[in-house]
Amino acid sequence: MSQKRLVLATKNQGKVREFRSLLAGAGFEIVGLDPDAPEVSETGDTFEENALIKARAASALTGLPALAEDSGIVVDALGGEPGVHSARWVPGSDEDRVRALLARMAEVPAERRTARYVSVIAVVLPSGREELFRGELEGRLAEAPRGTGGFGYDPIFVVADGRTVAEMALEEKNGISHRSRALARCLERLPALLEEG
Repeated sequence: MSQKRLVLATKNQGKVREFRSLLAGAGFEIVGLDPDAPEVSETGDTFEENALIKARAASALTGLPALAEDSGIVVDALGGEPGVHSARWVPGSDEDRVRALLARMAEVPAERRTARYVSVIAVVLPSGREELFRGELEGRLAEAPRGTGGFGYDPIFVVADGRTVAEMALEEKNGISHRSRALARCLERLPALLEEG
């Protein structure tokens, strides 16, 4: 059986690697967008809206079934910020955003440092059919970065066992992540979706 080609609506090679790892053995070939592909403005107010915007654009651009994911960190003490703006709420690098978030949380006590990673995956087929899948990972924010793995806010996102996501091996992260949870829901439906067109 040949692999079904899907475009992942991102230029972020970290996400492409993570999705390839998560989908290993599922019979799909995951390709990312070309670095020269046009930028898509994420103008939605929710993770769902932004995932659909990106998936629609990627499917239209490539003619392939598209997966798009919008994700972020939702911090309870900050009223849900940075939320859908997680990747761009502070200009600069991931490290700059981590420092900014830690600065905003400096006076917040441990019991109020609760947060969650949210991932929403949109599937858009060339026929126009669309479906959404959501996953979450509960945790809390560390007081300082720890670990060298992952990307984004992983060095300060502490899971139930006390480690940050950046302290976990990729396989461990994939076993519990918000993204893997959304993708598991997606994979339950994806073969039928692709058949239905």
